[in-house]
Amino acid sequence: MCNVFFLLFLFISLSLYFSSLFFMMLELEVFIEFSLLYLNSFSLVYLVVLDWVSLMFMSFVLFISSMIIKYSDEYMHGDKKLNRFIMLMILFVCSMMFMILSPNLISILLGWDGLGLVSYALVIYYQNVKSFNAGMLTALSNRIGDAALLMSIALMSNFGGWNLLNYMDFYTSNHIMMMISFFIILAAITKSAQIPFSSWLPAAMAAPTPVSSLVHSSTLVTAGVYLLIRFSPSFPSSFLDILLYLSLFTMFMAGLGANFEFDLKKIIALSTLSQLGMMMTILCLGNTDLAFFHLLIHALFKALLFMCAGAIIHNLGNCQDIRYMGGIISFLPLTCTCMNISNFALCGIPFLSGFYSKDLVAEAFSMEIMGIFTYLVFFISIGLTVSYTIRLSYYVMFGDFNSISMILLSDNNNKIMLKGMIGLVFLVIFKGSLLSWLFFSTPYLIVLPFYMKIMTLIMIIMGAFLGYEFSQMKYFYLLKAMFFYHSSMFFSGMWNLPILSTFGVNSYFLNLGKIYTKNFDQGWMEYYGSKNLFWSMKSSSMILQLLSRNHLKVFLLLMFMFMLFLILFIL
Repeated sequence: MCNVFFLLFLFISLSLYFSSLFFMMLELEVFIEFSLLYLNSFSLVYLVVLDWVSLMFMSFVLFISSMIIKYSDEYMHGDKKLNRFIMLMILFVCSMMFMILSPNLISILLGWDGLGLVSYALVIYYQNVKSFNAGMLTALSNRIGDAALLMSIALMSNFGGWNLLNYMDFYTSNHIMMMISFFIILAAITKSAQIPFSSWLPAAMAAPTPVSSLVHSSTLVTAGVYLLIRFSPSFPSSFLDILLYLSLFTMFMAGLGANFEFDLKKIIALSTLSQLGMMMTILCLGNTDLAFFHLLIHALFKALLFMCAGAIIHNLGNCQDIRYMGGIISFLPLTCTCMNISNFALCGIPFLSGFYSKDLVAEAFSMEIMGIFTYLVFFISIGLTVSYTIRLSYYVMFGDFNSISMILLSDNNNKIMLKGMIGLVFLVIFKGSLLSWLFFSTPYLIVLPFYMKIMTLIMIIMGAFLGYEFSQMKYFYLLKAMFFYHSSMFFSGMWNLPILSTFGVNSYFLNLGKIYTKNFDQGWMEYYGSKNLFWSMKSSSMILQLLSRNHLKVFLLLMFMFMLFLILFIL
């Protein structure tokens, strides 16, 4: 089953990729409308928009999915429900396709809700308490975005249709359209886990690694960014300014948190959060092409990074703590080579694919007239990216081996997984330069002073030094270690966001639900509603049953009484 879907997705992906190049060359856009319902002046139309953006994104999603399905064949080997797992992955990809293709709010909501529902099913795939908690946190955080989309659908009923492309001209001049744009931005923030909804993203790591690889590269978390890429050129600038600061702080917080984290998958999840912040930042400044470019490149190297992490976890007997790893490059050279390539692409090392998007994003950001504060936060976040990457590499690959001695580590253990990973490695190396030639027919003209021009390089070097220092923390004195411990609790806890946005908030609603259940559902509502109604119906039916069982006696009694009445009063 895995091989069938692997070949099918690969074939469709290549077809869509060449179609997108054809559409890009001819500057084609195809609109296909399906009229579903007409009611008075109201029409329900399902619209499909085929242009190079949607086709390119779909081709990337399907290509990465095909590689992950190939990879899952070995990673999930021995799972009794492997077919169910593959079908859930395919449902996930189909929901994403549904969302990409149509600018109609109803179909966006269907794809959006499909992503939320299937992601919940995948996060709770390993049936344990941690997975259930993580799944509920993921589902409830995403429900806020679903509710925001439902509100925008309700508000758009005033306009006689739900196709957002028809109303982009007066987003800023009409109050209702401004409210709709606010709700769409809110939905995008929840799905892409920006502050204050960031806590669900690391929690979703309870899912199997192939799911993490798919979710964090090209599907769930990028849905919000893709929605904004489609519609943000018409949004009010005040909303985008607020979103700019939220995404900048998300980027900074995630980079800082990853430097204090010890769970391999959570470090990569926080890395995804940091890159999402970068995409949102450049998108808020009006560079939607650059945000889309970085989105595609990030999807490639992040999928590969998760696959490498999964192979290491698989070999180490499902251990995810990086303190128990070390020296793995001697045992898994091919896996570690792939991981290093994707790490370098993440850092923006020239001339890997990440460099072409990340460096361009940093320089386009420098071209904008921003305050010194935003400039510093952005570039420090870039440095922190390199810092946690170097720290991760040191702990996993170059440090002392800290796992149990009787363990067999070999690349021969994961031959099928390596096929999926090698399918992505070449794209991680070459795709950046290829796409930069295709996307930007007119090169970006960037004029910067020398120091601003090399600022990215300076931050990469400083970040590498900081990452090495972080990995040597065990040599610090006791006092410094104590300070480090307390600060790490705050930073690795994502600035207490999980407590502020979920754990600290949900107790109030749970207590309120308990009071409502006790006093209403099992109290007055029960008395005036179901229970009392049941007793009334039961007692009346018992009387009727008594009558029906004894109807002959009752009839004879009534007849006797009637005859008695006749004798006494009439005769």
